[in-house]
Amino acid sequence: MKIGKREISERKPPFIVAEISANHNNSLNRTLKLIDAAKNAGADAIKIQTYKPDTITLKSKKKDFLINNKKSLWFGKYLYELYSKGSLPWEWHKAVFERAKKNKITCFSTPFDETAVNFLEKLKCPLYKVASFENNHVPLIEKLISLKKPIIISTGLTRLNDIKFIIENFKKKKFKNFVLLKCTSSYPAPEEDTNLKCIEDLRKRFKINVGLSDHTEGIGVAIASVMFGSVLIEKHFTLDKKDGGLDDSFSINPKELKELVVETKRAWKSKGKVYYGISKSERASIIFKRSIYISKNIKKNELFTKKNIKVVRPNLGLHPKYFNQVLGKKAKKNLFRANPLKIEDILK
Repeated sequence: MKIGKREISERKPPFIVAEISANHNNSLNRTLKLIDAAKNAGADAIKIQTYKPDTITLKSKKKDFLINNKKSLWFGKYLYELYSKGSLPWEWHKAVFERAKKNKITCFSTPFDETAVNFLEKLKCPLYKVASFENNHVPLIEKLISLKKPIIISTGLTRLNDIKFIIENFKKKKFKNFVLLKCTSSYPAPEEDTNLKCIEDLRKRFKINVGLSDHTEGIGVAIASVMFGSVLIEKHFTLDKKDGGLDDSFSINPKELKELVVETKRAWKSKGKVYYGISKSERASIIFKRSIYISKNIKKNELFTKKNIKVVRPNLGLHPKYFNQVLGKKAKKNLFRANPLKIEDILK
C-alpha cells in the first residue's frame, strides 16, 4: 500500500497518524493548532472525522439512545448530544485541509456515511479510514473502493469471520490498496484486551499489511505493536489532556507524540533479522570477551594450575573451553604474569 509516495509496509518505519477526533473542542483555532503540533512532533498524517449527528443516530431521549454503561467516559449522555459535541463542523473542513497542505502533512478523514464521502471528495481527500463501528457498512465500503483511493479499516468489535468477509470483499473488487488495523473499541482500552499478537496472526493468515488503532493510555502498547509487524499506528491526539476534550483520557499530547515517532522508528530498526553472530557494531567489543591469561609467573616445565592461570578479560589468549585441558600440563618456556596463554606455550 502507498499513501502518496510513502510506502506502507514492514520494509518502512510505521506510518504515524495523529487522530484529532473530538479533541477540537468546538474551536477551529484549536483544530489548526493541533495540525501544527502534529507536524512539529513528526507525525506522518493527521486524521479527522466527518459526520453529523443525524448521519449516525436519531435525536431521541428514549433509553435506547442513552449511554448507561457506568464505566464509559460518556455515561449519562444521549448519543445525539455526544455526537453533536464531537462533530467537527463541515464548514471548517476546508480550512483544516488547507492548513495540513501548508504544513506538508497528509490529512484525511473517517466518513461515517456516503454523504460525508461526497463532501470529502470535493476537498480531494487522498485516502479514507473506515471506523470499527462502520466496518459492516457494505455500501459505504463499496463506495470507497470505487474511488480507488487507499483505505484504512479498523477491526474493533469484529470477529474473525467478519474480518475474512471484509478482506474477501476487497479481493472480489480486486482492491489491494488497504491496511487493516487491530483495534479495541473501548475508551480507554485496557492493555490486556489489546491482544497485539493478532497483528502478526492477521498478517500471516491473510498475507496483508496490518497496523494498530490504539485506544490505550500512553505510548507503550503502540511501540510494542511494531514488534508484531504493525505498519501504521493511529493515536488520538490533544494539545493538553486537561483541556476537557471528549477523548482526552486516551489521547497523547505533543511531547508523547514526538516520543512515539522516535521510539517506533527505533523499535522498527531493532527488529532486524534472524542472525546469530558478531554484528558490525560489536566487532570492536569482541576483544573484551574472556580468554586464558597467566596470573602468576611460571617457570619452564612448571605445571599449569588454577593458581597461575586464570580466565579473564581481554580476549587475546587461549579460549576458556581449553582451561581444564591445560591444567596439569607443563609450560614450554618461562611465562610471565599478565600475558595471554598461547597454544605454543604448552609442552605437548
